[in-house]
Amino acid sequence: MTILVTDTGFGPDDWAGEFTPHNGTALNIGPDADTAGLVARLPDLQMIRIDFPNFADGRGFSIARRLRLLGYTGRLRARGHVLADQYAMARRAGFDEVEIDTDLASRQPQDQWLARADWRAHDYQSRLRGASPI
Repeated sequence: MTILVTDTGFGPDDWAGEFTPHNGTALNIGPDADTAGLVARLPDLQMIRIDFPNFADGRGFSIARRLRLLGYTGRLRARGHVLADQYAMARRAGFDEVEIDTDLASRQPQDQWLARADWRAHDYQSRLRGASPI
């Protein structure tokens, strides 16, 4: 069973469509995906799910950012080994939600994810830009 993590906490997966690696309106892609090959398809995609094979593999964050910069406005989901500590980074990279399994949810309960749900408030770059020059 999978659990979706959003800014409001844990919830069930509400996506009823199928994920495919190539065709359809919902793609499942790996951390080594070529985003340039997706550009023409982006307007037709409702959901893109990016796999995170382990918590130390940050390529999915880069892919998410690139997709948003290319104009993708649909749902963007991280799936796999994303930790609660990485939630704010995932949101800033462009992800709408994170899909985790029940095992990870039991090790990192909802309150740990919610502690990072106010991801805009913990953006050090914004704090630095707002600081007065010395």
